[in-house]
Amino acid sequence: MRSFLLAGVAFLSFCAAAHAGPAEGPSRVFEPLDLFALEQAQDPQIRPDGQVVAYVRSSEDIMTDNARRSIWLADVASGAQTPLAVGPGAAFSPRWSPDGQRLAYVSTAEGPPQIYVRWMASGATARVATLPASPANLAWSPDGRTLAFTMVTPDEAPHLGSSPPRPEGAKWADPLVVIDAVTYRADGDGYLRPGFSHLYTVPAEGGAPRQQTFGAFNERSELAWTPDGRSILLSANRRKTWALEPGDSEIFRVDLADGALTQLTHRFGPNQQPQVSPKGDRIAYVGFDERHRGYENVRLYVMDRDGSNARSLTDALDRSVGSPHWAADGQSLFVQYDDHGVARVARVGLDGRVQNLAAGMSGSELARPYTGGQFSVADNGTVAFTQGAPDQPGDVAVARNGTVRRLTHLNDALFQGKSLGAVTALPVKSAFDGKPVDAWMITPPAFDPTKKYPLILEIHGGPYAAYGPVFASELQLYAAAGYVVVYANPRGSTSYGFAFADEINYNYPSHDYDDLISVVDAAIAKGVVDPQNLFVTGGSGGGLLTAWIVGATGRFRAAVAQKPVINWTSEVLTVDSYVGQVQNWFGKAPWEDPDYYWRRSPLSLVGHVTTPTLLMVGAEDRRTPGSEAEQFYQALKLRGVDTALIRVPGASHHGLSERPSQEAAEASAILAWFARYRAPAN
Repeated sequence: MRSFLLAGVAFLSFCAAAHAGPAEGPSRVFEPLDLFALEQAQDPQIRPDGQVVAYVRSSEDIMTDNARRSIWLADVASGAQTPLAVGPGAAFSPRWSPDGQRLAYVSTAEGPPQIYVRWMASGATARVATLPASPANLAWSPDGRTLAFTMVTPDEAPHLGSSPPRPEGAKWADPLVVIDAVTYRADGDGYLRPGFSHLYTVPAEGGAPRQQTFGAFNERSELAWTPDGRSILLSANRRKTWALEPGDSEIFRVDLADGALTQLTHRFGPNQQPQVSPKGDRIAYVGFDERHRGYENVRLYVMDRDGSNARSLTDALDRSVGSPHWAADGQSLFVQYDDHGVARVARVGLDGRVQNLAAGMSGSELARPYTGGQFSVADNGTVAFTQGAPDQPGDVAVARNGTVRRLTHLNDALFQGKSLGAVTALPVKSAFDGKPVDAWMITPPAFDPTKKYPLILEIHGGPYAAYGPVFASELQLYAAAGYVVVYANPRGSTSYGFAFADEINYNYPSHDYDDLISVVDAAIAKGVVDPQNLFVTGGSGGGLLTAWIVGATGRFRAAVAQKPVINWTSEVLTVDSYVGQVQNWFGKAPWEDPDYYWRRSPLSLVGHVTTPTLLMVGAEDRRTPGSEAEQFYQALKLRGVDTALIRVPGASHHGLSERPSQEAAEASAILAWFARYRAPAN
């Protein structure tokens, strides 16, 4: 039971310290209980006239240990806040009608997720239908009469044989579950129920939903109405072999009169996020040519309404773009992209010219500093977006005519009087080839530059992802405990361009290791880090690199590999996304070249590990299954290396730190593990 008790005991030690006696004053640093007080803005939707933003306000409920989502309004002129859908259940996905007089959203106030419409002038709200499954991708028709959405339609489960007849009243075991699908489980959802996601429409004033697409295919994409209201565009893979080609999809037009589907793109690769120009003469979308590589730049394309004359507008940008939105005049599009760890909103002209409009977008990840964010655009060009900073989770901000204003201040009261760890850029050049590596350093509150501090290297997952200078609650807890924390975007990370990300194609891990060690050396060169007290941790791809690092060097006093990949052969044959991993990350199956898989597995280096290494994984992780962490744990036990294993109950891969109590316990366990092996300060 030692591996299970470590996190709980560590968390209790936090609580005991916090309740040892009456406090003499407010805490001046960020602490575990503050995780329950964090709030953030998500999914900001600006009204077409640009005067009001509806957004999702996510707060943590200390009594349920879960996020609580509600919908609020922010006045663009004054910043005044008004609650709109607050109460029992969750409310999310706000979408304005074309005239701005109504707001559609999804709520669980009366049970399972349902679509509601609010009449803004009267405040009246109505549920428009009773749906058997959760709706997604809400989209208003141009005349405001109809709402389109996607929803899973159940399918019959496969059967093999039959059980004998059950006597009346008998209590038998559950029936057998037969699985024959290529994709049959997913992280966060577990084993999938048989069914397919399809397009539906429903009258905006209420009525019976109408299914518009059919077949053994999925349509999960954003939806775009044509200006005449007769058709809807969506993205789907409707090949017979769609399950074995997850990286392929096309843009289709669905005729609502007869359900006819017209394929508009004809390219192998993802074609997604269709958007129809205001006049209906052009269609924008994003995608790339699928070459079965680990990374490709996602480009912005425009084609004529019949699918002809497709061309890329962002070849010169050398960054992935997403979330296209047409300007009102149809002469440009708004997109978002990441650049050196900073998320931006930009306008792209039909000539390919790029104009940056806002920077510092913030995503929904609170524990770690991943890039991300969301935005929407009013008819007058005002952009509403989620804005963050190293000391500020996502708020609602607006950008107009070169001016950016923050409308909400959701965490000001929490952070008033607290000193957070300061985040500064850390210049780094890789020892391997001199390439610059974007990195950041967090120093403890009340930092004294004349002292030397222990260091934690935090490594991001992905691996095709990026960290940036945004708020990260778990890293702030490390800093508050007296550590210098460094994090970086080693080669393979996004936001640098194609060539940098492509350096780990079929070669991961490799010289990303050199980049990360160079980050540590750069921090030591600052003169504020104790080189005898170095620690390392990371999750997912960062967990893999943590396990790789301790097999390659003994410099670190202790390590924590969170939700790691340990053995690539077992990983790709037990993971939910196995088809894409084999195709895009290896190009061949494990049995075709077992040595290739082994050379890239941290388990191949376990015979060199001397570093005490803690393993941590979610009990419901389908992306890096628990068997991965257990292989490293058992190998270290066999070798006599100090190790422990933590399984986080109920947690998926992406939800490892989703519940505040578990994030607090995980951070406490990591700090307790590091404290166990810290050398006395010099």
